[in-house]
Amino acid sequence: MSSGTPGTVRIGTRGSALALAQTGTFASALEAKTGVTVELVTITTEGDRSKASLASLGGTGVFASALREALMVGECDAIVHSLKDLPTAPFPGLTIAAIPKRQDARDALCARDGLTLDTLPAGARVGTGSPRRVAQLLARRPDVEVVDIRGNVDTRLARIADGGDLDAVLLAAAGLGRLGRLDAVTEFLEIDGWPTAPGQGALAIEVRAGEEKLVKSLDHATTRIIVEAERRVLQLLEAGCSAPIGANALVEDGLLFLSARVYSADGSERLTSSHALYVADVQNPAVDVADRVARELLDAGAARLAPLGTSS
Repeated sequence: MSSGTPGTVRIGTRGSALALAQTGTFASALEAKTGVTVELVTITTEGDRSKASLASLGGTGVFASALREALMVGECDAIVHSLKDLPTAPFPGLTIAAIPKRQDARDALCARDGLTLDTLPAGARVGTGSPRRVAQLLARRPDVEVVDIRGNVDTRLARIADGGDLDAVLLAAAGLGRLGRLDAVTEFLEIDGWPTAPGQGALAIEVRAGEEKLVKSLDHATTRIIVEAERRVLQLLEAGCSAPIGANALVEDGLLFLSARVYSADGSERLTSSHALYVADVQNPAVDVADRVARELLDAGAARLAPLGTSS
């Protein structure tokens, strides 16, 4: 560990309510598992300071950069990311030492008056800042108006309250659960028809290379295989935050299943590829199955549909 209180692990986190909630959950689990004392270090990122769209700021990786800088200079001993916000390219000197057990990977609709996607009226205003969700929403309901939004969960939910300017917002179910706000959900969108971001619902704990033992005890092997497969597809497609891509994997009875879907920005077209293999049959199942899925998508014309070659 770097300088700090002896025996204390300092965990860097963004200061949003969601980041603090998910980091606090991890910190409690680490204390319970290892007996160490944990201290939270709040770090402000450019993504937190700016109100501009994520795409214009350079993508969700804008949240990771300040945390990584703090870790590299010794301000903290580990950092907690929402895995879906973490760029797929490795960061020199750092390593993902733990990926705890994944929470709900689904998206959720939070709408006024208990409305669902199918019962929203024509012209309804639906808020999201995700190009993937925009494409999926327009594919399902081309008659609604999509509104680009930023801000924390409470700010977004306030916009559908009485007097708010939106009829609904799309959010990650895991984030709502960590904040105790599942009461706001009017519909959970099932993965089969609404694939979500690679790694959604999972956390990634980064440390300096060589210090993996600090948090390694909370690594969940099955979750790691699943999310590595999803993120490998994103990496092979060279897709960044502006590419509307969903990917979801699971392990069942020894089989690793992976499905990925690429949308056109307006949701009018999509391509899907799904493959499976036995985990025990290959040395690196996540890489192998992702290679098959990505190759099939590219051969089918994925680069024509989405802005690929823009990964960060």
